[in-house]
Amino acid sequence: MSEPLGKLTPATFERLIAPHLGAARAEVLVGPRAGHDAAIVRLGAGRVMAITTDPLSIIPALGASVSARLAAHLVASDLWTSGIPPSYASVSLHLSPGLGDPALAAFASALGEAWKELGVAVVTGHTGRYAGLDSTIVGAATLMGVGDEGRYVTAAMAMPGDRVLITKGCAIEATAVAAHLMPARLATLLEPAALERARSLISSVTVVPECRALARIGVRERGVTAMHDATEGGVLGGLVELARAAGHDLRIERSRIPLSEEARAACRAFGDIDPYWTLSEGTLIACVRPERLAAALAALAEEGIAAADVGEVMRGHGVLHLTLEDGSIRQLRASEPDPYWAAYERAIREGWT
Repeated sequence: MSEPLGKLTPATFERLIAPHLGAARAEVLVGPRAGHDAAIVRLGAGRVMAITTDPLSIIPALGASVSARLAAHLVASDLWTSGIPPSYASVSLHLSPGLGDPALAAFASALGEAWKELGVAVVTGHTGRYAGLDSTIVGAATLMGVGDEGRYVTAAMAMPGDRVLITKGCAIEATAVAAHLMPARLATLLEPAALERARSLISSVTVVPECRALARIGVRERGVTAMHDATEGGVLGGLVELARAAGHDLRIERSRIPLSEEARAACRAFGDIDPYWTLSEGTLIACVRPERLAAALAALAEEGIAAADVGEVMRGHGVLHLTLEDGSIRQLRASEPDPYWAAYERAIREGWT
C-alpha cells in the first residue's frame, strides 16, 4: 500500500526521523516537535534565534510570480508564530530542466520582492537544474530571526484558562487554490461574487499580519501564550497538534469555528473533502490569557482580520475535546490524514478546470 501524501504523521516521524537528529546541544531550547512551527536556539546575552524550513513550490494554476509570494509567506508565517520576525534566509532551488529561464526569472523576481516586503535578506543558498525533477516543489527555504529570550512563544507555553482564537476560518489555502485551479467547476456551486472572494483569498494565505498584531499586545503572561499555523491537516489538525505540544487539553466548540460558503463549496468541488481537516495556511490558532482576550480581538480587528473565540485550554494530557453541533463530544488524540493532497492530485490527473 502506498504511503499517504503530505507530511509524515507524528507516529511515522517519531519512528523514522526523530532517532536520527544528530548531536544533542544544550543551546537548542526547542527542536523538531509536532505542533512547533519553529526551532529556538539560545545565542547568549539574553538573545535567541528562531529558525524554520519549508518547501518552495510553483503551482501551475497560480503561475510563477503568485506562487513565489505564496511560498515566501508560508515559511515566514511559520517563523512569525514564534513571535520573532524573520531577518535572514537560506534558499535552495532544485529545478527541473524543463523550467525555462523566463519562468525562473519571474519566480526569482517575485520571491525577492516578497523577501524585501518581509524584511528578509537572503544570505546563502544553492540553485541548479537536475534531471528527474518534475515536481511542483522546486526547493526549500530556511528563515532565521533573532530576538530577546523573554519574547518568544511556542505551542508548549499555552496555559490552562487561556482562550483559543482562530483567525479567518477553515480551508483557506485549499479554497484559494480551488478557485484558481478549477474556476468553472467551482462556478457551478458559487455565485460570481462568492467565486471572486474565493479567488482573492490567495492574498490571505499568510498569518504574518495576525502574528504581528498579536505580538504587539504582549506575550506569555502578558498576553499571547502560543501561536500555531494551521497548514496540513487543517484547523482540527492544528488544534490536535497544539494540544499535544502544550500537554494540556483543548475544549473547542466546532460551531464557533468560522466556515465560509466559499470554503464549503471548494471542498465539495474537490470531491467532498472535509474542510475542518483540509489545508488551511492562512489560519492562525492562538492562545491568549483571558484578561487579554479583548485586546487581542481588537488588535486583529484593527488589521481587518476576522477572528473567533472558539474555546479554552484546560488541564489535561494533550487531548482535543471537540463539541459537535448536536452536543456530542469527540475526543481527538491524533490528526486525521489531510484529504487535500489526494484530491489535488486527482484534479490534476483528471484535468478539472
